[in-house]
Amino acid sequence: MPAGAPHGAGGQVREPGGLRASLAGLTTRGRSFLAAGAAAAVCAYVLGQGQLLRVGLLLVVLPLLCVLALHRTRHRVTATRRLTPPRVPAGGEARVQLRLENVSRVPTGLLMLQDRVPYVLGPRPRFVLDRVESGGRREVSYRVRSDLRGRYPLGPLQLRLTDPFGLVELTRSFTAYDTLTVVPRTQPLPAVRMTGEAGGYGDGSRRSLALAGDDDVIPRTYRRGDDLRRVHWRSTARYGELMVRREEQPQRTKATVLLDTRDLAYAGAGPDSAFEWAVSAAASTLLHVLEQGFSVRLLTDTGDSVPGEGGGFSSGGAESAAAAGLMMDTLAVVGHSDGSGLGRAYEAVRVNGAALASPGGDGLLIAFFGDLDEEQTEMAARMRQRSAAAVAFVLDSATWTGAPSRAEERLRRLRDAGWTALAVPPGAAFAELWRQAGNAPLGPETSGGRG
Repeated sequence: MPAGAPHGAGGQVREPGGLRASLAGLTTRGRSFLAAGAAAAVCAYVLGQGQLLRVGLLLVVLPLLCVLALHRTRHRVTATRRLTPPRVPAGGEARVQLRLENVSRVPTGLLMLQDRVPYVLGPRPRFVLDRVESGGRREVSYRVRSDLRGRYPLGPLQLRLTDPFGLVELTRSFTAYDTLTVVPRTQPLPAVRMTGEAGGYGDGSRRSLALAGDDDVIPRTYRRGDDLRRVHWRSTARYGELMVRREEQPQRTKATVLLDTRDLAYAGAGPDSAFEWAVSAAASTLLHVLEQGFSVRLLTDTGDSVPGEGGGFSSGGAESAAAAGLMMDTLAVVGHSDGSGLGRAYEAVRVNGAALASPGGDGLLIAFFGDLDEEQTEMAARMRQRSAAAVAFVLDSATWTGAPSRAEERLRRLRDAGWTALAVPPGAAFAELWRQAGNAPLGPETSGGRG
């Protein structure tokens, strides 16, 4: 029963001990049989009653035979678990299917299955199976659901075996478990053009020379079917054979999604807190910009970047889908950091600033900030200089706790630096804020201040 495998596989039973451990599985009834049999045997010896001795031996032997039978049977029961799907959004359901198989030559007695699940996923599921014949299979299923994002282990599966007489009860645990990943809730976002983009939103990619593959490094020899309009005459004259130009490929626009995770920047906790709103909005943004054809990375205030190290961005095709899964898995478990500033995030943005802020650059920076003091506001303002367009969603703790907002001055400073900055009220619909960000007017320094 492998962990995290949606297709499942055979699981082995973990042995808690040998025959002595099986003897410890005698129930109250089984121990009573042993005690009664021993007492009958003693009385038969004292009174000289042979018939009573046979009864005593029967009472003693029967529980021991049941112990031996279950001790042998426990080796021959296998189980698999199938988790579908292994990744669900908060509030979504996943189905867990358990399959039990008796591979021994004798039928089992009464079986009880119990799968261990965290309390946030609901009560522990229990199933009782009457009897499983030799070679027989039984399938049961249950559903799990969580409103809280995270990674939750399912298992190991516990199997309780009993004999038909109820004299012995053995509990065995399988060794493997699965992991259910609950990712943040996401919502579809409208396709809008962000302030400062060089081209249309999602359509701002430019044609550039590909740098992958030997055939793309220099003009290559002509191949049957190549368009004659691609013939490179200068190389043809140089090499003495027909050469064609290297192909052009679109360059994917880069986008950075910055999530402020500082503990001191947010107030409150729970599914409706400001921090959870920011995490969910960041997840929605990541999926949206990936769908629009951007190369994306997730960046936090700690300077950690996903995917890759050194500020790498996602690639296209299958790698983009894998990167999306990695970023969503990261957001599933992201928590508060103990940092007090945005210095590391600024350095991470600065590392890629030369590429993003080059002439005609099309780097997009989308940030989700908590409370910003004067120093951190200035730090965020300087981040804008490293990107062609920047959008900030600011979650002021005072607003989320019912107090008067203190963020207007911070928002004005960000706008003066060229940010499209919006305050996020409690419970705001992110899709509407996203639309507002696309329709926001240009700041006084939106197109300047690059360095």
